Amino acid sequence: MMNTRFNRKLIAVTFLGLASLGLSGCVVNVGDGESGWDSSESWEKVQDKNRNNLIKLSLGMSKDQVITLMGTADLSEAYIQQGEANKEVLVLFYRTQHTHSDGKTTKDECTPIVLSNNALVGWGDTAYSKI
Repeated sequence: MMNTRFNRKLIAVTFLGLASLGLSGCVVNVGDGESGWDSSESWEKVQDKNRNNLIKLSLGMSKDQVITLMGTADLSEAYIQQGEANKEVLVLFYRTQHTHSDGKTTKDECTPIVLSNNALVGWGDTAYSKI
């Protein structure tokens, strides 16, 4: 009887020892610290790409052409401008200059692209201030 109890304890200790050895090599990688960012597309690369694409814009481009060229905007605003002819105004913001190291993109780090009735009417601070 004593031998059987000893064997059970030996089996239990052996199992726990092997289990702890097996688990000690496990590593869980939750992220690289830059949530939402693809490592191949750092904020520096995104900014450079956006600045390079801005010079390819032309007044009168359609909303679809702008988005095809620039990609998804970091931020956006939209409203209906009341007047003789109501105008649909859309402002797309693309990150072009790093200001804060807080992991968030803010308007002051972006260049605004202004569309009216689905046509590009301007970009930059001057265009944004005129709407």
